[in-house]
Amino acid sequence: MSNDIGKVLVIGSGGREHTLVQACLDSPLVNEVIAAPGNGGIARDAVCHPVADTDIEGLVTLAREEAVGLVVVGPETPLSLGLVDALEMAGIPAYGPNREAAQLEASKAFTKSLLHKYGIPTADSKTFTREETDAALAYLRGHRFPLVIKASGLAAGKGVIIAEDFKLAEQTLRGMLSGKLFGESGRDVVIEEYLEGDEASITLMVSGRKYISLPPSQDHKRIGENDTGPNTGGMGAYAPAAVVTPEVNRQVIETIIEPTLEGLVEEGIDYRGTLYIGIMITAEGPKVIEFNVRFGDPETQVVLPLLDSDPVALMMDCARGTLEPSEVRLKRKFAIVVVMAMQGYPGNYKKGEVISFPECIPDNTRIIHAGTFRNGDGKIVTSGGRVLGVLALNESLPSAARDAYALCEKVSFPSRYYRRDIGARQLKRE
Repeated sequence: MSNDIGKVLVIGSGGREHTLVQACLDSPLVNEVIAAPGNGGIARDAVCHPVADTDIEGLVTLAREEAVGLVVVGPETPLSLGLVDALEMAGIPAYGPNREAAQLEASKAFTKSLLHKYGIPTADSKTFTREETDAALAYLRGHRFPLVIKASGLAAGKGVIIAEDFKLAEQTLRGMLSGKLFGESGRDVVIEEYLEGDEASITLMVSGRKYISLPPSQDHKRIGENDTGPNTGGMGAYAPAAVVTPEVNRQVIETIIEPTLEGLVEEGIDYRGTLYIGIMITAEGPKVIEFNVRFGDPETQVVLPLLDSDPVALMMDCARGTLEPSEVRLKRKFAIVVVMAMQGYPGNYKKGEVISFPECIPDNTRIIHAGTFRNGDGKIVTSGGRVLGVLALNESLPSAARDAYALCEKVSFPSRYYRRDIGARQLKRE
């Protein structure tokens, strides 16, 4: 078990990071939390420093000057830029994988190669570079639709297009490879088969071959109800997800988790941090859709509040390489979060709208800030496409959903939009 940590620095500015800040504040190992750069809600809970999450040198300097005992890295970009490597060089413990390990998210082509090499079930696919546009188009013509087209690099959770026909596929492919859609993230493109089934999110805290599994969750990526419209960074989530039955969980462990961690060791990659595995539960069994090298957003908002164990102690043990897996204590509850977004997201949307909050909220709920900041008048205003996460915990998923949506009705801003069917699949099954 980790000793007292003292001060913790949380890197990032979204709903995931606000959740991490709250988890750190709840930990008996922590006596102070700071953030960089933070957001309007985080600023109410912790001192925020105006250092961008891409400013590696600035973040290391901040951590050193503030004498922090642990840095928790929220987003994927600073991980892919080598922030953890730089912090380790400075002798500062950090939770998150190093630059080499972060390729699992920064390069879908790298991930696909690893999955195929170690026989881990995933969708059939092929990767094409910018110079192979004609070959990619020929590949499209030779396959049945729908197909999934992914920008290989980081694209803030939006670099995946499901093409229902050749026309959309060609438009998407040319847009990615030309750099018009996702810039350099689309220099390489992965084209893969469309998998049918139930999607779920598996979240691990990893230290080499050792790991701890957190409650399985289910995200809602599409902007529209009934899973329609373009993909977003996530419009809501719930946990635990019943689609991950004990049998599915056994298959995930045997065919995905253990071969992946063993493969990383074989590749000489010392993986320490969160490993998020997006899976599709198909008729042939669970298959990997994607790896993320950090906590999911919004999945973090429902997974961490269900832990009875101290997540900060687990993060510190992962950072030190001293994690000893044991049974994680979980609350016997359900959690659901509804994302309140701006109309127009994930396309163009307004900024700067004043948000009205209720004076008090029930003890089993929380309002998590994502795209917010405090303006010159001291008011919380919108600054991003996904503005807030409205979280509720309760004894059942229906009661948690009821409480979350009741609170949503009491939070307002002119362009607010949220899906009213988060958790609907499981609610219907129940």
